[in-house]
Amino acid sequence: MAIKQYIKVEDREHLPLEHESRNNRRNYSGLCEQLSSEEVTERRWAIRDLSGYPESAPDLLKLLESNPCLAEREALFDSLQLIGGETVIKGALQLLHSEYAGLRNGAIEILQSKPDMTGEHIEELLTDSDSDIRIFAIDILQKLPHEKTPEWLIGVIKYDKHINVLASAVDRLAEVGTKEMIPELEGLKQKFNEESYLCFAIDLAITRIQGD
Repeated sequence: MAIKQYIKVEDREHLPLEHESRNNRRNYSGLCEQLSSEEVTERRWAIRDLSGYPESAPDLLKLLESNPCLAEREALFDSLQLIGGETVIKGALQLLHSEYAGLRNGAIEILQSKPDMTGEHIEELLTDSDSDIRIFAIDILQKLPHEKTPEWLIGVIKYDKHINVLASAVDRLAEVGTKEMIPELEGLKQKFNEESYLCFAIDLAITRIQGD
């Protein structure tokens, strides 16, 4: 005899979507209408199903601006990553300016998953007037499989003057740097010889590079 499983109402919005059922139409217009549903479950289904409609990207990005609940936010980022394209990339870049860490982190994951398209914007991010945006750019490079990553990071330690940005770049160079880059790191240490943390990070990076 099959055993029925009963789920508390308050736990439903945290369940995987396979535990939930659809009640609305699954064509494009129906799914768009479902985004305005009062039920979290219905909105999540619509968000997931709209991943098959690239034209829905602006609407999904707009929903993110309201900083929805975790369940919806995860569904939105999953669908946007599947959709991809320039609209999604530009939307993710804009989300880097959000005051909400969850939105920034989701945007970084999208950008990391699209190395070719994201690579076209890295130099712009690394020269942004906001040091936080420059650090986010380095965070993107942490998992961005792009051949120009070491070159971009060397550019940071040559021209940036913000200690936190420089420290982030040095930490990343410890993972991807080559021995040819050691003179640049040594020059940075001489330039900021009074910044003990940065000097420590540089020494560690050099040691790791030499070990490799």
